[in-house]
Amino acid sequence: MTTSDLRSLDTAHVWHPFTPMLEQGREETPVIVAGEGFHLIDTDGRRYLDGVSSLWCNVHGHRVPEIDRAIRDQLDQVAHSTLLGLANVPSIRFAAALVKRLPPGLTRVFYSDNGSTAVEAALKIAYQYYRQRASRPENRELFVSFSGAYHGDTVGSVSVGGIDLFHSTYAGLLFRTIKAPSPAAYRLPPGFTRETYDAHCIAELERVFESHRGQIAGFVIEPLVQGAAGILVNPPGWLARVRELTRKHDVLLIADEVATGFGRTGTFLACEQEQVIPDLLCLSKGISGGYLPLAATIATDDVYGAFLDEPAAGKTFYHGHTYTGNPLACAAALASLELFEQSRVLDNVRETSALVARRLRELADHPHVGDIRQKGIMAGIELVRNKADQSPFAPAERVGHRVVLAARARGALLRPLGDVIVLMPAPAMPPPLVDELCTATFAAINDVCK
Repeated sequence: MTTSDLRSLDTAHVWHPFTPMLEQGREETPVIVAGEGFHLIDTDGRRYLDGVSSLWCNVHGHRVPEIDRAIRDQLDQVAHSTLLGLANVPSIRFAAALVKRLPPGLTRVFYSDNGSTAVEAALKIAYQYYRQRASRPENRELFVSFSGAYHGDTVGSVSVGGIDLFHSTYAGLLFRTIKAPSPAAYRLPPGFTRETYDAHCIAELERVFESHRGQIAGFVIEPLVQGAAGILVNPPGWLARVRELTRKHDVLLIADEVATGFGRTGTFLACEQEQVIPDLLCLSKGISGGYLPLAATIATDDVYGAFLDEPAAGKTFYHGHTYTGNPLACAAALASLELFEQSRVLDNVRETSALVARRLRELADHPHVGDIRQKGIMAGIELVRNKADQSPFAPAERVGHRVVLAARARGALLRPLGDVIVLMPAPAMPPPLVDELCTATFAAINDVCK
């Protein structure tokens, strides 16, 4: 089939996520047919540098021999077997290997399929935990998260989210949550300096915990970086302060490391940078190296213990998915985890993070670059109409989208968050390719924002 034939069928039958479909049918969207290293190749043979690591999940590149081999070997055994009443070898081996890489105390791995379901499971575990814990059973029905948060697209994860563009349509479906002000703000509310706003955010969070004492089951946070909110980087020490407050007020800390985990902030987990151990940890995206759908919600022994009793006690966690602990995905995940050591991936992240920081300084005086935010290899470049007063471009101008199209013409694939241009190279992407990605991105910004 020709590219034109495929695009026609795509327009006729495929509903793309987060995509205005009327426009999708008008644009010549690349149809990807192959991957090689850190490039994707379309049906016309054009090569594109994968600048967002296939939506923040690819770790080691495409067609990685070790991961390919692990999946093929597993195919010779079994492709899928349920974890309901059975176990399988890859899910056992990966869980054991993963726990060795996590902060101490996080020992119980509950599998699911994607980041949203990892968060959804964490919310239900926290809700049920307080009803069943031996020390003081109680009903807690509230969750706290940041304003501007994004934790996924299932109803529970949307309830703890806070991006109006994504979530306002579904307000009638959502359960009540409390939003605390995020300290990672580019545009400060009137009357605040950066220092006074940070103090205000801490005080507000303390007030929320105090005023809802005994009602809050969990605080959900993306450690260090709010990804889909626009790569908003929290002030140093903020995560550790949140951990102190949750302990003080007997609230479970749920760390959503779906985007920040597996090396993207510079360490294996973002939590490690402030020596924080959450009560529940949510992982996905990079967990399988970007190969197959897999997620995990990891609990401490204390949380897990609240679910242990004889069957008649009714404390079972009645939650699960058909493909929970899929052997193929777990085999890929185990191979990917082993490559972190073999390929010294975190050393590469440190080098490429410094490279990105150096390159981003080139945009410091750009008249339409309002803010540059970076943590590790997660970077966001916020484009504005006027740098001095931080005024944005009109949404109808679709400046971010136009930059993406310009980058595509230069051989780089990007995905914006509104008018925030995101750089998200794979953790294992070599420095010369990261340098090439920066060059193509900056040129695309200049093409559109003259």
